[in-house]
Amino acid sequence: MDALELLINRRSAARLAEPAPTGEQRENILRAGLRAPDHGTLQPWQFFVIEGDGLTRFSQLLEKGAIAAGQDDKAVEKARSAPFRAPLIIAVVAKCQDHPKVPKWEQEMSAGCAVMAMQMAAVAQGFNGIWRSGALTESPVVRDGLGCREQDKIVGFLYLGTPQLKASTTIAAVDTSPFVVHF
Repeated sequence: MDALELLINRRSAARLAEPAPTGEQRENILRAGLRAPDHGTLQPWQFFVIEGDGLTRFSQLLEKGAIAAGQDDKAVEKARSAPFRAPLIIAVVAKCQDHPKVPKWEQEMSAGCAVMAMQMAAVAQGFNGIWRSGALTESPVVRDGLGCREQDKIVGFLYLGTPQLKASTTIAAVDTSPFVVHF
């Protein structure tokens, strides 16, 4: 797939099924994440690959996080069932460190770029995904479960698999003018 076409026509797929990327396909996805912009070569990322029985463990962790946050039964059930929306999830944590030239926000953005790169690598190989975030990325229970230190940030959960619904190969062109200021 042409890189420019991939980027211009990017869209998430919320309904994902088996198969998930495996072997070399998965390694390509992880390698793409490791090529994110990285000022200072800090490599401020950690990727948690969640699949198989890990989906059940992740479900339990999200459920505990929702309960600890005092969410209602509907929200707790949504948290519990969330991991089963895809056969593979990559949780991405910005592992931030004090640095005189690279502020924390820049390290978090780098980890965010890693998520985008991994999703695009999945699409380039015939898969798709959706980047999910939300209140549970801030949950002390979930943060603890992923080994986050105070300075770390969960930037999201990248759900990956084979899209269940076929999307058109192109989307309508976007008018860039409302978003661009010529300075």
